[in-house]
Amino acid sequence: MENNLIVSVSPHIKTKDSYIKIMWSVVLALLPAGIAGVFIFGLSALKVIVISLITALLTEAIIQKLRHKRITIFDGSCFITGLLLAYNLPPSVPWWLPSVGSFFAIAIVKQAFGGLGYNIFNPALAGRAFLLASWPLHMTRWTPPHWTTDAVSSATPLAILKHNLSDAVSGATLIGIVREREFSHTLSFYGKLFLGDRAGCIGEVCILAILLGAVFLLYKGYIRWYTPFSFIFTVGFLSWVFLGKGLFKGDWLFYILTGGLFLGAFFMATDYVTTPLTKKGQIIFGLGCGILTFLIRKFSGYPEGVSYSILMMNAATPIIDRYTKPKKFGIIKQKQ
Repeated sequence: MENNLIVSVSPHIKTKDSYIKIMWSVVLALLPAGIAGVFIFGLSALKVIVISLITALLTEAIIQKLRHKRITIFDGSCFITGLLLAYNLPPSVPWWLPSVGSFFAIAIVKQAFGGLGYNIFNPALAGRAFLLASWPLHMTRWTPPHWTTDAVSSATPLAILKHNLSDAVSGATLIGIVREREFSHTLSFYGKLFLGDRAGCIGEVCILAILLGAVFLLYKGYIRWYTPFSFIFTVGFLSWVFLGKGLFKGDWLFYILTGGLFLGAFFMATDYVTTPLTKKGQIIFGLGCGILTFLIRKFSGYPEGVSYSILMMNAATPIIDRYTKPKKFGIIKQKQ
């Protein structure tokens, strides 16, 4: 029988590990952030995670059944989508919101394009963007850690900064206000941010938990450092230069520890399907995400920009791959 060479869409990655093993390894790496989110926000966070996961699994199974395709809900891919969608939601959202978002992510963003490997955009981020555009009040109604009673803590640090910034009050001054009003406890201001003692989305607040999972994936070689580090470095550098009281006076550590930068950089900007494959392409992707995140945070009415920056760079992935592909060696060009 003649063997045919089949060329499919990206990713073209040769590894001894199956994609199923990689997917479930990513799920394992995501668990610390989820556990931390439930510990910080309580059972309401667990409810959001469970509803999002169940909806993702059911949606994928039903659509594959209707399309007469093999049901692949146990390969880990839709499990990751359900988890990441939940991690990008506030813990206080009504029960139907993660259900709608997870359905949109699987049905519209993933399966409508043909399933795993064919989607253009990261499904979880697209689901979050859809929910934010449709129900902005629910998506920006923040809940403080369950041990906090101060009403001021019900807003994220970035939201406080965005909604109070004016010509009369500098960004550096407001960071000081946030520090004094929200984090003046036994741990340092930055320690609170690092450990997740603040309002925010379920899976984004505890940087320590995110880094535990990220280190595991880097150690296993399932993700590479090029995109996450260029992404985080760019946000930090531009914040240091332009977001202070004068040039090169911005509190860069504050800006990289707040928002969903670490979750987005390590778990969504490294998606195999929607991000570049080459080393140079991944660095360009991270730089682009960082620049867009900074621009959205500084100039838009929305305090956070990680999700939108990754989605916009997802759209640029094909052209980045095209112009960063390795040179071919051993080919002799014929003279005309």
